[in-house]
Amino acid sequence: MHQEHILVVDDEVAERITLGEILRLEGYQVTLAASGEETLELIDEGGPFNAVVLDLQLPGIDGLQVLTAIQETAPGILVILITGYATVETTIKALRQGAYHYLLKPASPEQIITTLREGLEAVERKQHQQMLIVQLRETAQKLADTEADLPEPPLSSDDNILQVDSIIIDRARHLVVRDGEPIDLTPTEFRLLECLLEEADQVRSPQELVRCAQGYETDTQGARSIIRVHIRRLRSKIEPEPSRPRYIRNVRGVGYMFDSASERAT
Repeated sequence: MHQEHILVVDDEVAERITLGEILRLEGYQVTLAASGEETLELIDEGGPFNAVVLDLQLPGIDGLQVLTAIQETAPGILVILITGYATVETTIKALRQGAYHYLLKPASPEQIITTLREGLEAVERKQHQQMLIVQLRETAQKLADTEADLPEPPLSSDDNILQVDSIIIDRARHLVVRDGEPIDLTPTEFRLLECLLEEADQVRSPQELVRCAQGYETDTQGARSIIRVHIRRLRSKIEPEPSRPRYIRNVRGVGYMFDSASERAT
């Protein structure tokens, strides 16, 4: 048994009653209306209706006017239009005004039922997505409120802080900050920067940096290839202009050094 409540609107008695009986046999709750005015009164009374199967050609308030009113007062209701006098302009207008589908008379019962079922499923999916979005926002807000209530983490001891110029490394929290902004580094990049800062203003060969940052020995050529890649990535994260490095300097033929000069040309 379906729980959905369908409002069938048609000024032709036989069409209205027949479609209503077909939908009841399918297990839907059904209410019948013979005019646009009656339709709007039923919707204003709160229905509640999940869908309206609406004849376009109605006396007085026509189907497009009813559709517009439904979109303004109850936009969650699925609207399927049925008419024997369709034009391209009318079809486009109806779809732009929020109709789910547009069927031509004589539409078969199977066609109407299939369209109705697909439309109701689409509405249900949309409502489910909206519910999930609301839940995600509520969860995010709760997390933000919880984080705001947490005490500030204790500062690391001086032994864990390494600062050269505007670069600060917090070894305990594996945190790197430049000019007050946190920088996300991989473990290898973090260790390589640490090795350079520990010997700031001293040139370190690629082999020394591989040994310090990665803990193994390699030949000169292999070390050069390995360190060149990591230096390029590290520069892309900490240098204001990676193509014109101000912190990590290359000493041709020797290696790399971290320049600790407090004043640099801009």
